[in-house]
Amino acid sequence: MWEKVMPLSDMIINYGIKVAKKKKYLPVSFMSYNPNRYAHTDIPLPDFHNSDDKKSQTAKSKGSRKCSNYTASFVAGVAGMYGLKAHMLHYILFLAPSRDTLAMAQTEASLSNIPMGKVSVIKWRGKPVFIYHRPQNIIEQERAVSLSTLRDPQTDEERVQKPEWLIAVGVCTHLGCIPIPNAGIIPGGFFCPCHGSHFDGSGRVRKGPAPTNLDIPEYKFIDDDNIIIG
Repeated sequence: MWEKVMPLSDMIINYGIKVAKKKKYLPVSFMSYNPNRYAHTDIPLPDFHNSDDKKSQTAKSKGSRKCSNYTASFVAGVAGMYGLKAHMLHYILFLAPSRDTLAMAQTEASLSNIPMGKVSVIKWRGKPVFIYHRPQNIIEQERAVSLSTLRDPQTDEERVQKPEWLIAVGVCTHLGCIPIPNAGIIPGGFFCPCHGSHFDGSGRVRKGPAPTNLDIPEYKFIDDDNIIIG
């Protein structure tokens, strides 16, 4: 029954289209009517079963492709690190102190012309440095001091490399004044005239407002008569 009705309906539609074309009654969309039905369900689903085949070419090259990717990533990472290193080194060298500044960081001093019991004052990094040639009685006096009597306890041995030489920064630890050598209540010591701090022959504070001992700079003996400070 349905098979007989379909040809009849097609004949009616085709006849109507012919009449419409002659009379120009219908729009083009109707005249181009297609009896076929289209829907998304008419499209067949893709089949990816070939991708699961272990014998396919893609599966065979999977390992080599991973190796190539890892190699490229490693090379790019190493190149990036070297580039970053060169870039940072440029800034570090730019911010580094000049050669003149580095030269000023160290000062060489001669000890041969300093008499026993006298203090030589040299300049280091813009600060005065006391080089005290101590006599034997001052050495014995300072090594006999009890640590319990000191505000900033330090033994004399901790503050000198050679008993006869005291090298200390000549700046009072209170407010930065310059103490006077061989002055004050301690024989062979230092006295700060600004606020009355007294330091002994080892540069240790013994009286007054100074909170700590005189600073000891870094230094080393080149030989018996020369030192480098800094």
